Amino acid sequence: MKKLILGLAITAGSLAFAQTTTTTTRSASSSDVRFGIKGGMNVSSLSDDGSLEDQGSKIGFNAGVFATIPVAESFSIQPEVIYTQYGDKYDYRAPISNDRISYARHLDYVAIPLMFQYNFIPNLYVEAGPEFGFLVSAKNKLKNESNNDPLNTTGDYKDQLNTFNLGIGLGAGYYFTDNIGITARYTAGVTDVAKDRPNGSDAVRNNNFAVGLAFKF
Repeated sequence: MKKLILGLAITAGSLAFAQTTTTTTRSASSSDVRFGIKGGMNVSSLSDDGSLEDQGSKIGFNAGVFATIPVAESFSIQPEVIYTQYGDKYDYRAPISNDRISYARHLDYVAIPLMFQYNFIPNLYVEAGPEFGFLVSAKNKLKNESNNDPLNTTGDYKDQLNTFNLGIGLGAGYYFTDNIGITARYTAGVTDVAKDRPNGSDAVRNNNFAVGLAFKF
């Protein structure tokens, strides 16, 4: 959670600074459709309904393609197809050696966000919309962080989890030039990660903060 707050603060500061920078953007008609590529860093976690607290943050990456489709003055729809790494990670101390051991759950998805964007000015926007995710890989990794020694990696157990993931995204972005911009988005999971959860147990959901760069052709 501290990493998430720090990431939000850095992003907000970057956007505030960007607003004071004079940039040149092209004059485009409202009918122009722009295609692009994007990529960046994820800070993901899994939250438990019972405690409403993140169980541990994991660093991952995201990369994909998008199209920005204007639908009205200052309003656009941006569908995307991205490969994104979710999951969580936490550390503990080995009882005898006192080595720091990390346990990470790696949940990789092909996600299709559908963002509705509003431009305050031509190069600064806010966005919100659903994200539809499809699980492609699920593995757990155990590692000795004290000596950087991998201890164990499980086989792919995606068949034991829900293959579909629904999230709600909120974000913002700023284009420094006509082509290059910085993006930030927080996605809160709606669906349970588990496929067959026993009655009465708490649901576990994906959460992710992503920051990165976008390039429009």
